Amino acid sequence: MKIKWLSNFILAGIIRFLLMNSEYQKIISDRVEVSTALNSWKRVTEGVYLYNFGIDPYTGDLFHETPIGLYVFNFIQQHLPQSILFCLFVFTDLLTALFLGLTAKQYATELVFKKKEKEKLCNEKTESHNNASIVYTSIMYVSAGYLFNPYIILNCVGHTTTVFTNLLYSIALISMTKSSIFWSCLSISLLTLQGFYPISLIVPAIIYIARSDSIKQKRNILNFIIVFISILFGLFYICYYIMGNWSFIWNTFGFILTVPDLRPNIGLYWYFFTEVFEHFRWLFIASFQINVSLLYIVPLALRLRHDPMLLAFSYLAVIAIFKSYPCIGDVGFYMSLLPLWKHLFQYTQQGFIVGCFMLFCTIFAPTVWYQWIYSRSANANFYFGVTLAFAIAQIFLVTDILFASVKHEFAVRHGINKDVNGSNTKLLLE
Repeated sequence: MKIKWLSNFILAGIIRFLLMNSEYQKIISDRVEVSTALNSWKRVTEGVYLYNFGIDPYTGDLFHETPIGLYVFNFIQQHLPQSILFCLFVFTDLLTALFLGLTAKQYATELVFKKKEKEKLCNEKTESHNNASIVYTSIMYVSAGYLFNPYIILNCVGHTTTVFTNLLYSIALISMTKSSIFWSCLSISLLTLQGFYPISLIVPAIIYIARSDSIKQKRNILNFIIVFISILFGLFYICYYIMGNWSFIWNTFGFILTVPDLRPNIGLYWYFFTEVFEHFRWLFIASFQINVSLLYIVPLALRLRHDPMLLAFSYLAVIAIFKSYPCIGDVGFYMSLLPLWKHLFQYTQQGFIVGCFMLFCTIFAPTVWYQWIYSRSANANFYFGVTLAFAIAQIFLVTDILFASVKHEFAVRHGINKDVNGSNTKLLLE
């Protein structure tokens, strides 16, 4: 197992490094599906340049990283040559895959434990090597799903700061499964400071913390909330200390919430707010932001309270689909978690449709972009049609996984036999 796992990491690193040193790197980094106003490395470079010349990078509409990010990226660009910078992006991606593999191991172990408890109640027995196989396949598939995901590879080769965001996401997930209060709070606080929407991850984190010790449940939840708020306010103070003012808030949170930059991306905001009447703008901004940040938190938490990892996956998917400035790196991250629910695949029904949609949109988006921008034989409606289809495909994917979870719970609770004439069948609920 270790040899196969290590070979995957080496191969993935070589692929990334070769693409970074090829002529395609600049083309990929300029793609609107890869780089946005929030994660573009070119904008980071310009912001660091302004900061070093004593100019506030948050003046105007150029730089949207946090002051902590500005300080870190300034240190990186001053002390790392270009070749080492390439290695930093590759190493960060590989480290993210490692943390996701460890998360998969922890989650698969939980599933095996639940399976054993059920078998004890039913007086059934299964061979131990089957349980070991479940853990092994989860680790291999999740890590490989991240390492060789085309969206993730393009995101890394394009030098986007989403690479570092995905690392924080992976730390948050492994910290949840380990019930680590400090690391969960720190990672989610950094993510919230950078992108606002990930604050919803405190819900599955609290569920994990509460499950870790039933005796000290209330105390653990209270400790988590206090630590999270303390770290978040501490990070805000550090940002203020670095910049000397609060101007960064408008160009980070304000930029995300008000959506002033309408350059095309794979999201839904840019086209809609280009067409909407100005006096309706704030109404629809409120509607869109409530949809992504508040609308699904409570219903999903109530339904998926017994499976906080699936809840976290659902939040990540909702954020990637409906956030203001999404990129394919966001999509690739939550898609790499799909092997965690390999046991649900037999209950899914939309796999072929979603796969075709994803493949079609991935290939067709650059084609339509070229027709719109360069050959002028198309217009914005064509490109928005592709991004809309891409969002619909993701919605189908998430709803299919969630409904498969419902079917699985139903089958487990009622002990439904899915074998007909010696072959495995699908369970359809109508």
